[in-house]
Amino acid sequence: MERGEAMDGELEEQKGLLQSSTSYKKKKGGLKTMPFIIVNESFERLASTGLMPNMIFYLMNDYHMAAATGSILLQSFSAICNALALFGAFVADSYLGRFRVIAIGSISSLLGMIVLWLTAMFPQVKPTPCEQYSSNCEPATAMQLAILFSSFGLIAIGAGCVRPCSMAFGADQLDDKANPNNERTIASFFNWYYASTGIATVLALVGIVYIQEQLGWQVGFAVPAILMVFSVLMFVLGSSLYVRIKSGNSLFTGFFQILMASFKNRRITLSPTNEDICYHQNPDKTFPGPSENLRFLNKACVIRDPSRDLKPDGSASDPWSLCTVEQVESFKVLLRIVPMWLSGIMLLVSIDQNFSTLQAKSMNRRILFNIEFPAGSFSVVLVVTITIWVAFYDRVVVPFLAKYAGMPRGISPKIRMGIGLVLSFIALGQAGIVENVRRGRAIEEGLDVNPGGVLDMSAMWLFPQFILLGLAEAFNAIGQIEFFYSQLPKSMSSIAVALYTFGMALASLLSAFLIKIVDSVTSRGGNVSWLATNINQGHYDYFYWLIATLNFLNLFYYLYCCWSFGSFESRKNTEGVEEEEESYHRRH
Repeated sequence: MERGEAMDGELEEQKGLLQSSTSYKKKKGGLKTMPFIIVNESFERLASTGLMPNMIFYLMNDYHMAAATGSILLQSFSAICNALALFGAFVADSYLGRFRVIAIGSISSLLGMIVLWLTAMFPQVKPTPCEQYSSNCEPATAMQLAILFSSFGLIAIGAGCVRPCSMAFGADQLDDKANPNNERTIASFFNWYYASTGIATVLALVGIVYIQEQLGWQVGFAVPAILMVFSVLMFVLGSSLYVRIKSGNSLFTGFFQILMASFKNRRITLSPTNEDICYHQNPDKTFPGPSENLRFLNKACVIRDPSRDLKPDGSASDPWSLCTVEQVESFKVLLRIVPMWLSGIMLLVSIDQNFSTLQAKSMNRRILFNIEFPAGSFSVVLVVTITIWVAFYDRVVVPFLAKYAGMPRGISPKIRMGIGLVLSFIALGQAGIVENVRRGRAIEEGLDVNPGGVLDMSAMWLFPQFILLGLAEAFNAIGQIEFFYSQLPKSMSSIAVALYTFGMALASLLSAFLIKIVDSVTSRGGNVSWLATNINQGHYDYFYWLIATLNFLNLFYYLYCCWSFGSFESRKNTEGVEEEEESYHRRH
């Protein structure tokens, strides 16, 4: 009897511990973690975005860089930030988990901003000051550049770790399958997340840029560093509340496995029909067999020796030598949309140009209430345009088309992508015309020898190019991501955003390459470069028209991609009908 009571007591105690453990787990995650995550990302975005618009002036004035050299450096920095975003996502998914990667990235950004602030505080880490636009300025030493580049590198690592993981980490906290409103809750989080980062971007382009221009670099760099301190503290304070999903296999690892397995099995001969070949498939068999396009990849899923290639549970013994049909077919879908993805690179190159800051600096920037707007703040027009158009399209255009044109999803993604490319061509053409007029007016007013002077021409003439580029990005970028989502399997939905991020990295590299080539070619023989530091002597209008021409050619490339993709879809549908008819005849 006593023994039975003792056992009952132990069972009650274990039950109590289990309930305690369960209630503890329930305390993890949820809406209470959102302020920590959203504030962390918003402050990181506010701090890092606020540094960039005026950075070209810091490099030109304090480090004595030419306009083209400074622009190449900033384009390279942008490319590294976006490329590291893919690396950060890979490390988080495969090894460290999102919490650790965000923590490492936040600290790295903070250290980078502190180093950048120190370059403004101590004159010894910069070249000796000299008169702006003088040809006798002392260049920065290797050590001085190393300190500057180390700050950029730390900030890039931070951005590459925080940005790709922050949204997914927030979704991890809210993902509760038992909650009937789970999807609505996560969708609400995404809306608040985008709204907060959008507000942070606007505040950075207006507030921090204004502080830099009015109070100088010492205060202008100190403010982002202080904001980043709050970003780190907020994220760390919520650490005991977070749900931490364990890392697993990354999609990128799977892609490399397919390429490696195809190479290892390259000597296998595939028969015209797949009847004599045994392919490795998932238990649910999403695909009856591999498709005929990109057939060399099918070798990655060929089972040569079942006893050696497969484990007792049916999984591959070595995933680097044998992949599933589902893996291979998903990879093929990705490869098919790559040409369409490449068509958006030139639009991103157009948006990536920061020479408009130099133009605004030379123009009358008193727009409203006689307030002089900072030259680096004009790109906020692009951000506001995107925000307004996205809301208008979602709330007005789509319901109108659904009601009166029978288009419940609005304009198709491919048409929107094409409209974006047309708008980018018009925007750069118009930007060249405005710069041509601005340059002519500057020469008439005698400012060709006084590049620091301000001509009597309103900077509002720059608004149309920002509005057109904002519309171009809203049409093309969102249409592109929606197109990727419609083509890729659900298991690869994260690749849609990753492709766009990687596209921005390539666009920055291409932009830096174009600037380098144009500056080198046009300055030969002692001629003044199109991208001269003195913009009144250069020909930035020609550079804009060059990019407009490339956008025009890119439009024809996009039309060819649409035709080619449509032709492939038509063939695929025809093959599907033929396979169904053949299967019917075999059964009857």
